[in-house]
Amino acid sequence: MTPETDATTTLSDRIQSAMRDAMRARDGQRTQTLRMAIAAAQNLSIANRRDLTDDEVVDVLTKQVKQRRESIAMYRDAGREDRAAAEEAEVAILAEFLPAQLSEAEIEDLVRKAIADLGAASTADLGRVMGRVSPETRGRADGRLVSDIVRRALAG
Repeated sequence: MTPETDATTTLSDRIQSAMRDAMRARDGQRTQTLRMAIAAAQNLSIANRRDLTDDEVVDVLTKQVKQRRESIAMYRDAGREDRAAAEEAEVAILAEFLPAQLSEAEIEDLVRKAIADLGAASTADLGRVMGRVSPETRGRADGRLVSDIVRRALAG
C-alpha cells in the first residue's frame, strides 16, 4: 500500500510525504507552502503538548486557506495580481489535503434540514442553526458562506 492509501497514515504524514516529494522534484512553491502548513500544525501541536488529530490538522489547513484568501483580496485591491496568483496557487496546494468541499446546494440542504429539525423561524435563531450546521460543514465549506446561506434561509 502507498502512504496515501494506508488507513493508518495520518494527514500530517501525508503532508510530510508530499513535502518530501516536492523537495525531490525541486518544486519550490509547493515545498514552501507545505512547509508553512507543517510549521503551523507543529506550533499547535506544541501548544497542545500532544500530537494533532486529523480533524485538528484540517482546522489548521482551513485557517491557512482562509488567510490566503484574505490576502488574495487585499493583493487584488492593491493591484498586485502577481502576488494574488501566487496566493491562489498556494490555496490549490493546501486544498489537496482538505476534505471535498460542499456545494452551495448541499449546504442549503443541510441548512433546510437543521431549520426544520430545530423549528427555527427567524434570524434570532441564527446561532442555534449555525451550531447545528457548523460541525457538519467544518473543513468542507467556508464559514462565511454557510452563515450567509443560513441568514438567507431564515430571512426568506
